[in-house]
Amino acid sequence: MTTLAILTAAGSGTRLGREIPKAFVDVGGVPMIALAARGLAASGVVDAVVITAPPGRSADMVAAVGPLSVPCDVVEGGATRQASVAAGLGRADAATDVVLVHDAARPLAPPALVERVVTAVRSGRSAVVPGLPVTDTIKRVVPDGGSPAAPGGESAQPVERVVDTLDRTALRAVQTPQGFDRELLQRAHAEGAARAAAEHLAATDDAGLVEALGVPVHMVRGDAAALKITTAHDLAVAELLLEGR
Repeated sequence: MTTLAILTAAGSGTRLGREIPKAFVDVGGVPMIALAARGLAASGVVDAVVITAPPGRSADMVAAVGPLSVPCDVVEGGATRQASVAAGLGRADAATDVVLVHDAARPLAPPALVERVVTAVRSGRSAVVPGLPVTDTIKRVVPDGGSPAAPGGESAQPVERVVDTLDRTALRAVQTPQGFDRELLQRAHAEGAARAAAEHLAATDDAGLVEALGVPVHMVRGDAAALKITTAHDLAVAELLLEGR
């Protein structure tokens, strides 16, 4: 039996402020997608990788990744992350028993983290996510109904009202790769397919689709290096981490 890793890289990454899709942005001189793919391959527990590319950019994606130590295929992604994962999942065959779903936006996820997730799935836990304890105080808010004018003629800033302070000891920040029994993940995507077309309905991670089935999701220890690159600040932090390696 084999492990297939789906690497989602079809997003535009507009918040990063670049004119190219985020997966093609360099981190320390190497395309983000190449770093992410190499990390999966270096784990020793991934047998093949499928990358979801922005429409019309499949050939560019192949070029950006370059040679990989495991078979690598590229498919066009969909309008949402959920739709893109479903497209990649279509490449899983009967020999695949474990599927990983990883974000190209987490290019520094270490091979040991990948191995930890796969090992947990193969130990009998059909849905596994990595996570880290939340260290900030987290408050739940609602709109306050008014936005006072900012000084100097700047745009008004929204004000929200705090309604609750959450117990952070029970909270975890979830990362990728997330690992699943292939048949379970296929069933979760089939059941949640109606949500995939619209961004405001689509699942933000695959574990959420599994949770909707009522199937338990388990967590293993995450890694600070597996940070998600969303903004220019995140990119700068990732480059510092890469230099530290």
